[in-house]
Amino acid sequence: MVKIYSTSWCPSCVSSKRLLEEKNIEFEEINIEEIGMTREQLFKITGGMSVPQIIINNKSIGGFNNLFELSQSGKLLELLSK
Repeated sequence: MVKIYSTSWCPSCVSSKRLLEEKNIEFEEINIEEIGMTREQLFKITGGMSVPQIIINNKSIGGFNNLFELSQSGKLLELLSK
């Protein structure tokens, strides 16, 4: 299960979603603006205050750069299979 905490104006959020879509990986997007989540609340859930914050199988992996690294190294699919 993949969750992406995002905002509507975030280019890295768009890139993260595009990468997952290109790999046919389903995800749940949580727009923190739409639900009124503060950065402090985001930090309590994910350990990060910037967007995107990406959670894979209840483990925070960080943002787009981290997702991209996992994808390039082949570890993304490994994480998803756990």
